[in-house]
Amino acid sequence: MAEIIQEEKGKGGKKKAKTHVPHIDMTPMVDLMCLLIIFFMLTTAFNKQKIMEINLPEKVKDPNAVPPKISASRTLNIILGPDNKIYWYPGTVKPEDYNNLPPLRVTDFSPTGIRQLLLERNKSLFRKIDDFKSQVLKGKIVISPDSVKGAISKLKTDDDTGPIVLIKAYKTSTYGNFVDILDEMNICGIARYTFVDIWWYENKMVEAALAAAPTSPSTNK
Repeated sequence: MAEIIQEEKGKGGKKKAKTHVPHIDMTPMVDLMCLLIIFFMLTTAFNKQKIMEINLPEKVKDPNAVPPKISASRTLNIILGPDNKIYWYPGTVKPEDYNNLPPLRVTDFSPTGIRQLLLERNKSLFRKIDDFKSQVLKGKIVISPDSVKGAISKLKTDDDTGPIVLIKAYKTSTYGNFVDILDEMNICGIARYTFVDIWWYENKMVEAALAAAPTSPSTNK
């Protein structure tokens, strides 16, 4: 604590040093601090939590229920691989084909990669959604903003031509690739996609593709 030294004259004209302990009134500082807190609370932009909506299928209550059949011609298998690569093949693999597995095709997350593939296979539905949004913006369709999302969901539900995408993850894939493929599904307007476990024979297919091109697999669509 600082001291203020003052000189006082004593008897005989001698100067005598006298010390005083200073006193600081902190009341204005407390008021100022409260005003600053209120100011920052009112002017700070709070970050909103970003969420990603995922529509999950309902849990099957009946264990004897027959699962819905998936059309092989519409099925597209996507495997998230290492090094931000995507392996894919159309259709399904039958048990008798395990010794003669189809080759995997390789692409990536570039605009000319998986996005172009999905758009090509989802042309009809994508055009319907794009035309609907265009008519809403031009005022040809009068609908509330809250109802736009529901109308687009109805278009997806009624679609019977688009691909049915089965997304699987190889053991060295990353969470970032998981988020990226979800973004691609939403951008391309894919109506039906789901995440399933990768089969053992698909692991063999990825390993065969890696062995064939261990450095830089070329894109093949």
